[in-house]
Amino acid sequence: MNTREMQDKKNIALVAHDHKKKELVEWAVYNKQALKKHQLHATGTTGTLLGKALSQDVHCFLSGPLGGDQQIGAAIAEGKIDVLIFFWDPMEAQPHDPDIKALLRVAATWNIPVACDRSTADFLLTSPLMHSEYTALLPDYSAYTKRKLK
Repeated sequence: MNTREMQDKKNIALVAHDHKKKELVEWAVYNKQALKKHQLHATGTTGTLLGKALSQDVHCFLSGPLGGDQQIGAAIAEGKIDVLIFFWDPMEAQPHDPDIKALLRVAATWNIPVACDRSTADFLLTSPLMHSEYTALLPDYSAYTKRKLK
């Protein structure tokens, strides 16, 4: 089985749907001290809000509907994101729902921790593993990548 090494300073992607942005920012401010130990990444609008609220640099991708969700997914596939915190709104359909589903799928594919709500984000951020080196086991996709197309 392959592995991916995570450093003690994690690359955390933060994403929130419009109706969840305020909640994510409040959560981040509450956890400001813990988050400042990590490198933060976010989709455009969310990243701008977080950067101002935390007084911390946040690497901003495009806005989610403009491709930011896909950019974060690509960064996950490239091993550049260690954790995904995605406050999504289960009560409202999004015009870019396929992108969101793809982002969650790629996170599961590459075995990265994902929090989709405040409680799970609290558990994830306070885990001792969040602040230490960690070796993530990656599924073996060699049979899939070597398959012959007919």
